[in-house]
Formats: sequence, structure tokens, C-alpha cells
Amino acid sequence: MNEVYVVGAGQTDYGSFPRESYRSLFKEAVDTAVASVDAEFDRESVDEAYVGTLGVGGRQLGLPGPAVTEFAGLNGTATTRVENACAASGVALRQAVLAVRAGVADVALAGGFEVMNDVSSERTGEWLGVSGETEWERMAGTTFSGVYAQMADAHMAEHGTTREHLSRVAVKNHANGAKNPHAQLGFETNLEDAMNAPAVADPLNLFDCCPTSDGASAVLVASRDAAEELTDNPIRIAGAGQSSGRVGLFQRPSLTEIPATQRAAEQAYDEADIGPEDVEFAEVHDCFSIAELLAYEDLGFCERGEAGPYVASGATEPDGERPVNLSGGLKSKGHPIGATGGGQVVEVFKQLRGEAGDRQVSGLSRGLTHNVGGSGGAVAVHVFEEGWA
Repeated sequence: MNEVYVVGAGQTDYGSFPRESYRSLFKEAVDTAVASVDAEFDRESVDEAYVGTLGVGGRQLGLPGPAVTEFAGLNGTATTRVENACAASGVALRQAVLAVRAGVADVALAGGFEVMNDVSSERTGEWLGVSGETEWERMAGTTFSGVYAQMADAHMAEHGTTREHLSRVAVKNHANGAKNPHAQLGFETNLEDAMNAPAVADPLNLFDCCPTSDGASAVLVASRDAAEELTDNPIRIAGAGQSSGRVGLFQRPSLTEIPATQRAAEQAYDEADIGPEDVEFAEVHDCFSIAELLAYEDLGFCERGEAGPYVASGATEPDGERPVNLSGGLKSKGHPIGATGGGQVVEVFKQLRGEAGDRQVSGLSRGLTHNVGGSGGAVAVHVFEEGWA
């Protein structure tokens, strides 16, 4: 099996950019990724491109992939649109990895985009809901904040997770995001404000929820031979896992676990020949604060039911045993649906190369990304290591 390396990664700022188009955002992300490659990079060397987007607003539901790659200077490149809700670009990355491993491509691009702020909030809410289970949940009025509120409520009842545990996720991620120039909500908050914010869907409040975001991301991956021509500072993709799960919350035996995360992580760990104890830092899918706590347990960072005490211990702070969401996560950096998984890779790429600026944690050599579609219907997990194999 061919080895796969990340040789470049870039993203736009995340935020509200109603004057930008989906094409211009994606081109900016690709331009930034190309600029991050150590050697001169020829866009014509990209053999395959995988582009994630949900298509919020419905502006280009057909052929959005070719529409953005052509605009980004990749005209003629074989392009595939990937739709797996919020996990779209995490899954796009896995497709790029598989193409290089199979020898179909020497160089491939994975990324994504989303524009969510140029339509009314009511219409954006409708589009966000399309990834929920339609027949029995969405059409009955359930929203995504409502779905994750049920998961939070169940975790509190089963494991004693508290309001403070949820808010500590928000406080940590905002502190990290305040050091990220790409973050949409790049400000700090404190525990008192986070705990007393207005309710959204009980027990979740405003500070438990990520923002609605516009943005794009792009990641360039290459075979060992191609990577040796492009960089002296390689980041190897040591493991790539993906799994699907039941879309409806009502179909699952437990509201406090995401089995697709567990399966995707097991696959990625097996490929990398590591266990969760070997992961030094991670970017996890914190669309809601409870989602980060569930990720701790499903990825094996702590025992089942111990996520609340785990975050309260400081273990996932930048100076903790395993920093989580150094970028600010979805909560602070933002969540442009189709771009989120690629944006997580951008942070891991920078941290492993020592290029993360004020939020750099020294001495990191292995990181993980965790990208979730919906409430667990699709999950991609990747393990990254510094250096050649």
C-alpha cells in the first residue's frame, strides 16, 4: 500500500462573507494550500480532486465540484463532489488518500466549501435540517440543536455530567480560538458567562452551539515519491478510518454514544498501529459542547461516562496531557459545513510543522482529526504523524 503525505493545506477565514461566492472562497483556500507547499507546485500535477459541500441554499446543487476546481485553476482535473453532511471534507480526504494508496493518483486535492449566510436564517435552518432523519424526526419538528440536547440530557442523567462540564468545553475552545486569526468567534469567554447564556434547546445554551459559517478549506496529498519532490517537512497520513451509522437518533440503542466514531477510530488506529493513548492532540467535531464530550469517550481518550471530569481536569487544555481543538474547534473557529473536515487538517498540519503561531504547542509529533456528519450518520477519523515512515 502506497504511503500518503500531506504536502500543503490552507483555508479561508471562517465567518459571514455575503459578498464572496463559493467559487472565490474555494479558490482562496486552494491558493493558500498551494502557497504552503515547500517546493514550487504545479496545479496540473493534481490527478484527482474531491470536494465536500452540502449545498446550503441550493445555489449549485449539480456539479459544484467542477465549478470550483475550474475556478481554482484545476480545469480538467477529475473532480468528485462528496456529500456526507458536516463530514463531507473529512470523507473527501479519505477518498483522496484511497486514490493515492491505489496508485490512481500521485497527487490529489481534498477540500470543501460552504456559503450559509447569504440566505435568511429561516432558510439556513431548513438546510441545516436536511441531514437529520426526515420521516420520524425532522418532519416532526426536531432540530439539530434539539437532537444534541437529547444526547446531552441523556449523558447528564446516565453519567452525572453537569452544566459546568458543558461550559468548560466552550471556555477552552474560545480561549484557543482567540489565538486563531481564521476564527469566526475569536474572543474569550469565562465560565460564568458560558454557564448563564440564553437557552437554545435545554440543556444547551448559546455558548454550547457553534456559529453559522461561510468558508473553504483545501488539502494537498501526495505519494511518497511525489512528496519527496515537494517537501522536506512531510506529514504522513498514518491512518484513515470511515464509518456510517444510523441517521435517526431514535434508531440507536444509546443516546450517549456515536458508534460510527468508535468504528472509524478503530480503523484509523489499526492502520497507524497505535492506540488512543498514543494520540498527542486532536481536532474533534464540537458542533455542540456535548459532541466534544462524546468524542472524548468514543475516541478512547477517557473511560465511558468520564468525559465531564476529563475536561474539568484540564487534560484537553493546551498545556494538558492531550490538547483538543487548539484551533478553537467548530465552536469558536466556525463550521462552514462542507469545509470543516479540511479545516481540521489545516490545524494539524500547522501544529506538526511548528507553524501555528501564538497557539503553537511545542513537541507534537502525532495528531488526529474527527469529523462527524449529522449526529453520527457518517464519521471520518484520520491520524497524522510528523516525518517520513
